[in-house]
Amino acid sequence: MLDFYDLVIIGGGPAGLAAALSARENGLGKILIAERDNCLGGILNQCIHNGFGLHYFKEELTGPEYAGRFIKKLAGSGIDCALDTMVLEIARDKSVKILNKKGYRSIGAGSVIIATGCRERTRGAIAVPGERPAGIFTAGTAQRYVNIEGLMPGRKALILGSGDIGLIMARRMTLEGAEVAACVELMPYSGGLTRNIVQCLEDYNIPLYLSHTLIDIQGKKRVERVIAARVDENRKPVPGSEKVFDCDTVLLSVGLIPENELSRGAGIEIDPRTNGAFVYENMETSSEGIFACGNAVHVHDLADFVTEEGFRAGKAAAGYILKGGKSSGGFINVNTAGGVSYTVPQRITTEALESKTDLFFRVNRVFGRSEILVRDGENIIRTCRRERMSPGEMERISLPPCSVGGLTVEAKEV
Repeated sequence: MLDFYDLVIIGGGPAGLAAALSARENGLGKILIAERDNCLGGILNQCIHNGFGLHYFKEELTGPEYAGRFIKKLAGSGIDCALDTMVLEIARDKSVKILNKKGYRSIGAGSVIIATGCRERTRGAIAVPGERPAGIFTAGTAQRYVNIEGLMPGRKALILGSGDIGLIMARRMTLEGAEVAACVELMPYSGGLTRNIVQCLEDYNIPLYLSHTLIDIQGKKRVERVIAARVDENRKPVPGSEKVFDCDTVLLSVGLIPENELSRGAGIEIDPRTNGAFVYENMETSSEGIFACGNAVHVHDLADFVTEEGFRAGKAAAGYILKGGKSSGGFINVNTAGGVSYTVPQRITTEALESKTDLFFRVNRVFGRSEILVRDGENIIRTCRRERMSPGEMERISLPPCSVGGLTVEAKEV
């Protein structure tokens, strides 16, 4: 007989944990969390640095402490957890195909929440030139080695890319006695939070080379040296600007991609800008009754924001089931202009427009003093000022109740 749950949540990280607790608080009965690792918590388990929880808990926690607070809430909640369980497919009828030590089976679901997080871009994805010696890791892999396995990936490292994990690993490697030669970033701005640039690079005198990239990795059995060069406005290396760094390790921090294989397999519409699912304000995807939240939708700055989306998705999934499996009807599209890369949600239901709605977005370059405009055609719905904006930090704006045919978000320097 097919096991049946009102809600199956795929992923037991911060988004999945929050979604499960929210669905339970909003009256949903049978809930299952399917997690491929052997414990709950997701990426938080290897993030032993502090800085988590400032928004949600109003105090500073490490990643494991942040996850532990939610895991503790699961005790006695009646929410089922299947660990060491790989989800292979979400079928059109919302049944979920899983594989674990008990074998392959299908689980029926009234609704599904995809909270699978994201993955790192690898060397193959960015086509770094040079030889293929040992000593090249993604920053997240190195983080797991150091923080969970107790292994050092190298003794003298160079970091390519300035994403938050790479910045944090620059500090972590230094604290463990390694030397970090530099952080090299292709873009003219950092991809990480400003606080991480200060606390992880500047505080440890680690140089950050903006508008630079690696043009060669050299070494036989192990990395021996790398060559970086400045790039022009077309991101092409500038002859004569080469810098040689002797090192035995290269850490890649060149971007994160939402885990979207299950979404694609389920026929869910994908936003090419985020590589995650198109979602409505309640985190429902283009497939009725299937929701997505957290880094599976778009890459977040803070776990607190991931948690917030999880709560929203859990509440919406509970409402979907308790209302007899019905979604809202009409919607409007949220478009972008000017310096805005993308928004989440990408669509807002007409029902939600009757109350306050939050929009998250990222800009595609560094802005000084600027103005955010949200308009319906030529009619301005909301304006908001910012002293500074950068691609590495997600922005948020609240919309008042309104009746519109469509929305466009743009940013302008003033």
